[in-house]
Amino acid sequence: MGVWLYFPCGTVQCVSLFSHGPATFPDMATCTRTVWKVLAGCQRQLLRAGAPAYTGASQTTPRNLPVRTFAAVKTLKKDKKEDPAKEEKKEERVIDDTNRHKPYGKTAWAPVDDVYIMRYYPRTIYDIAEAIDMLKNFQMLDFTPHKQPVYIDLRLNMKLEKKKKVDPFVSTVHLPHPFKTEMNKVLVFTEDANQAKVAQENGAAFAGGVELIQQILDDEISADFYVAVPDILTKLVPLKNKLRKKFPKSKRDSVGINIPKMLELFKTGHEYMVESDCYVRTQIATLDMPKEQILANLQTILIDVCSHRPANMGPFIERAIIASHTSEALWFKNEDLLPKPVEKKEE
Repeated sequence: MGVWLYFPCGTVQCVSLFSHGPATFPDMATCTRTVWKVLAGCQRQLLRAGAPAYTGASQTTPRNLPVRTFAAVKTLKKDKKEDPAKEEKKEERVIDDTNRHKPYGKTAWAPVDDVYIMRYYPRTIYDIAEAIDMLKNFQMLDFTPHKQPVYIDLRLNMKLEKKKKVDPFVSTVHLPHPFKTEMNKVLVFTEDANQAKVAQENGAAFAGGVELIQQILDDEISADFYVAVPDILTKLVPLKNKLRKKFPKSKRDSVGINIPKMLELFKTGHEYMVESDCYVRTQIATLDMPKEQILANLQTILIDVCSHRPANMGPFIERAIIASHTSEALWFKNEDLLPKPVEKKEE
């Protein structure tokens, strides 16, 4: 029995492992050393061919070790707690433009020419009476429809004490000068025949009990507003997903026992809501109405909006814009339309 040895020079030789062979080794240790020498010389060829490396090879032979091309993930210490006293909150830089010859970052307080680049000057905030006159003037210059809607866009400060916020709300107000030509449809939920008769006499479009639920779900009847008496409110649960924001609630004054008063409010009432967490966008009048009537409707809506937040928390309306359907938006001052807070007299 023998071992075939392949030498680096290309020579192939058979070596017998027993004493009766043609080319014998003096002992087993000599045979083993010869085998390890052959393997050490051929290690480079074996590594290039993809063969596994042998642990018995010489330690002086160079090895092609893999190179790591990525960084190790830094371990995070879970027990370490940051000291809140060391955390410094970055305060917003507030620039006071009072007593300055021009606003910070602007060219001047007001433009000199009629045509100018708006970003170089501070935004003009008009008095509400002047803003309405400008909207009427825009309509005449642009030859747009005389009877077009007038909208307002309010941004509200919904913050309260201790990181609380005012919940988005829906409200209905009775405008002193309604601009709608048709009255709203109102449906009254009641199981009392006398109350249903009173509702019909005061202009309710529909009046009835639980028999109206299936008709509403099947879209056979519909209304602009839904009011109910407190006794039937628990039986109207199947309509919550259907009516959603129109579902009767006491916060919206759509639940009560005074049916004529509720009908008077919702038949000619104007509904608005808070959108996108802090914005109120609603129509207040038409442009053909007199300026005094537009001001009266606007003041009614602003007072109702501010009633949803305590007065001692500061101004509720951060920004107010008025515009018609075809005109540009004008920023206006709303403080003059709101009642001034009563100052407490110090004793």
